[in-house]
Amino acid sequence: MISTQNVAQAAGFKPQIDYSLYLVTGRELLPEGMTYLESLEQALQGGVTVVQVREKNSDTGEFLKIAQQSQELCNKYNVPLIINDRIDIALAIHATGVHLGQTDMPIAVARSLLPPDTVIGISCNNPEQVEKAVQEGADYVGLGAVYGTLTKNVTGKITGPRSVGGMLEKLDGSDVKAVVIGGINSSNLLRTLHGSVSTTGHVLDGVAVVSDIVASKTPKDAARKLSSIVKAFKQASSPASLATPFSTQVASPLIERAAALLDVVRKHGPLIHQITNTVVTNQSANATLALGASPIMATSPHEMEDLEKATGALLVNFGTITDKEGMLQAGKFANLNKKPVVFDPVGVGATAYRRSTAKELLNFWQASIIKGNAAEIGALAESVEVQAKGVDSGGSFKNPAEVIRQLAKEERCIVVLSGVTDYITNGSDVVALHNGHPLLGQITGSGCMLGTAVATFAAAERLRTLEKEGSNLNEEGKLVSGDMLLAAVGGVLALTVASEVAAEREDVKGSGTFLAALIDELGRLTPEVIVDRAKAEAFL
Repeated sequence: MISTQNVAQAAGFKPQIDYSLYLVTGRELLPEGMTYLESLEQALQGGVTVVQVREKNSDTGEFLKIAQQSQELCNKYNVPLIINDRIDIALAIHATGVHLGQTDMPIAVARSLLPPDTVIGISCNNPEQVEKAVQEGADYVGLGAVYGTLTKNVTGKITGPRSVGGMLEKLDGSDVKAVVIGGINSSNLLRTLHGSVSTTGHVLDGVAVVSDIVASKTPKDAARKLSSIVKAFKQASSPASLATPFSTQVASPLIERAAALLDVVRKHGPLIHQITNTVVTNQSANATLALGASPIMATSPHEMEDLEKATGALLVNFGTITDKEGMLQAGKFANLNKKPVVFDPVGVGATAYRRSTAKELLNFWQASIIKGNAAEIGALAESVEVQAKGVDSGGSFKNPAEVIRQLAKEERCIVVLSGVTDYITNGSDVVALHNGHPLLGQITGSGCMLGTAVATFAAAERLRTLEKEGSNLNEEGKLVSGDMLLAAVGGVLALTVASEVAAEREDVKGSGTFLAALIDELGRLTPEVIVDRAKAEAFL
């Protein structure tokens, strides 16, 4: 059988390759009882769109035989075949392409030896390598390793999905395609696709997978599951929604819609899982109850798989970082169960350990909303404009709207900047809220309670969306359903408006009585009070 790929090559032009699900072989990973060719054929049946044969430990004769057998199968399913490293093997079997590493033969030399229609890909680990690959004429780049992997030594080379966007940006204006590789599986695939987008909106063309397919006893099912996720993500994500993750654009009834989520909270009473600092556990739990939700303050990593199936939203507040493994696992399973994740990086700029922990968490799972004061947001944005004073902020930004817009694009989530004026963005639109009372700054944990309120409203917005759209909602390609910008606005207004009402009470004499009154007024709060008192403006 002659494949259309071979026809394209015979005609003298490069074939158009669908990189959606790129299988890299690894015979050493095959499960007992499964032959290489059985595994490969099942993977092709499951939806693999391109195959790279990688044989690091085989001699030339063995590699050639494996390549020929692989080519025969790939032709049967009309899937292009790429050879790792070996130009001679690629020439011998007339492969669609070759894949090179940074220490392999230069692209220019490989191009001079290969037919002009041969596709050439190269592994890249940083933006400089991507830029060079474009200049040298690569057809595609393999970015990573995104996560740790058992298939090769990637010590010091793990990029994390948050670094992929910067590499993709170097492809703007070119026809060079991109896939990510390294530790990608069905559990982290959707999070990887969502997070691997540049601030300019450049998205991946596909994902390269090794062990999740090759090591599977049912490679057809494994490939089908991965293929389904990639297709669903592409269908659920338009260029506009990729630029404004987890959100629609600001609409005129924004405040009314945000305030109405309070009724949803009280109707459903969602369980809000909070891994929060020990200083504010009691206040946060009481605030959750007052709003009408139920708090659970579990921290053990062993509980997270079961717990995130039941919760409405997850809040990770690392004011006292003692449960990092619990935070990692909680976020992972919240993403898998498509629950909102609110990240409150308390004091992130204060120590190197906090900064490294924040980086680890944000690479391991995808936040839906990040909330922080100016110093915390500045630390995540790697800005020196505002400095931290312990866990407090030491100033404000000259242009807060632009700072959080850029961070939202980089982190692929909603960003809330708390302060005298609270700014909230989806990476495009910015909402400024001017509510609140100075007494909030005189009690411990008011910022942490703000995170609690935002998480509670995020759970409500997801429930509202599921209830409204029902079976018409395609959740498979989304990490979270619902407008998380709306949720963030509602959560911030709930606490700040309640603080104003509490401060006006005659029985409030200072910070001690104010805290008790604040909990009371959160419990008495209504959507109508929020709408009447809201002071909001939008920057479009």
